[in-house]
Amino acid sequence: MQRIAIIDIGSNSARLVISHIYKNGAYNMVYNQKEALRLSQKVDASNMLTEEAFTSTIDTLQSFAHMCKIYKVDRTIAVATAAIRNADNGSELVAKVAEATGIQLHIITGSTEAYISYLGVINTLDVKNGIIFDLGGGSTELILFKNRKILESVSLPMGAVNTTGMFNTRNEMPANVFSDINVFIMSRLAQYPWLKQNGLPLIGVGGTARTVAKIIQRAKKYPATKIHNYTFSSQVYRSFFNKLRATNLEQRKKISGLSNERSDIILAGSSIISCLIEATGATKLITSGCGLREGLFYDYYSQSNDVPLIADNILERSRENMLKLYEDDTEHARHITKLAMAMFDGWKDLHKVRKSYRRLLETAALLHDIGITINFYSHARHSAYMIQNAKLFGLTHKEQIITSAIAGWHNGVSKNYFKDRFYREMLTESNWRLINKMACLLALAESLDYSETRMVHAITTDFSKKCAVLRIHADGMPSIEMHQIRTHQPWFKKVFGVELKVELVQEAKEE
Repeated sequence: MQRIAIIDIGSNSARLVISHIYKNGAYNMVYNQKEALRLSQKVDASNMLTEEAFTSTIDTLQSFAHMCKIYKVDRTIAVATAAIRNADNGSELVAKVAEATGIQLHIITGSTEAYISYLGVINTLDVKNGIIFDLGGGSTELILFKNRKILESVSLPMGAVNTTGMFNTRNEMPANVFSDINVFIMSRLAQYPWLKQNGLPLIGVGGTARTVAKIIQRAKKYPATKIHNYTFSSQVYRSFFNKLRATNLEQRKKISGLSNERSDIILAGSSIISCLIEATGATKLITSGCGLREGLFYDYYSQSNDVPLIADNILERSRENMLKLYEDDTEHARHITKLAMAMFDGWKDLHKVRKSYRRLLETAALLHDIGITINFYSHARHSAYMIQNAKLFGLTHKEQIITSAIAGWHNGVSKNYFKDRFYREMLTESNWRLINKMACLLALAESLDYSETRMVHAITTDFSKKCAVLRIHADGMPSIEMHQIRTHQPWFKKVFGVELKVELVQEAKEE
């Protein structure tokens, strides 16, 4: 097992993330620490980081180094961005940090920062074309990509912290200040005509983007707390921003979803987003919870594990990672998935579920048993909870909930577990009917390898108006599987409206 530490010293805050990479290639985060540094506010008139900036940074890095030692980190990857990059004595601070902590900070260029943020986004959001903005404390990186490949990028020296200081918007934003800040930002964005991409989504990375999404979620009473891949319209953003810029600092401290440490810089940060909407012509915004730190991790992981730097299929990669984290015998899960997919494809005119939902059943089938790591007897609902909260990329929030419910019902319909507000408000009756159909198929598939011996190696399907036929091709007599599948025949008839006829085709075992 490898223990990897990622350290990001930004203009507003410093972060330490520690992840484990296991022998089978699976990985997960095991520690996260954030400290507010506000380095962009600790630069004097001569463009030098102040003594306070040196002291606070070294103290923070000493704390990070201590945690890395506790977690027995094998490799530390540490980067510094705009505040240290732009300061005339940034390299001196880097040397002091190395001397005091042993951590070697690498000052990355704006273009490198943009590229790494792109890696974090493109490996975690299923978006083909878009404009990424990584809005930090001292800079904003802008990346245009199409067909998942970068076409243009730029790093602009304006962020939530330094723009706040420049226009003194810590408390409130009078009309004349709003006009001035708008002209300032738009004049800089106008230098990059490639930003005008009517119809492409804006993808927000960084603390300001996440905070905006959280505030909007709370105001809408959104039942989920997940920020990554949360989408809202530009119109919703404008309504939010108009209300926000009419507030003072004390009023903002009472806004649900807005932390005290960010309440003084949110006006400037939100103004940058507002101008980006105008400059790009975007009609919707997508929030990314992944950016620079995740990009650094994927860069390291791809090199050390010989996998593509940019995943061809982000859902496949993330669910494979989850499967390896929680399943010792992945072959059983893969076999169940193969059987479930054969039923879905063979009975497509019977179930009449859209093909786009196929990947939800496939994901639920692969992960349906991971809850056994918590408790075997109630593992279906534990699997549902784990899937619901997993880092499964490539699914919308609603699709992930549907996937979790399919897995949660694979031992039979259990409505009590899904009665809470979260499921009730996110899913419709039509969604529940769909879940019932796919959970039934998953239950049949699991029945066909109940002994986990793979005796049933293939199936074929047929159906008429009165009967659905499931032909089981087996090596020998799968008596346990035959018994189990018969227990689901009443469920099948209730869901699909036809009898399920099971035919066994026994095949001699090869010597």
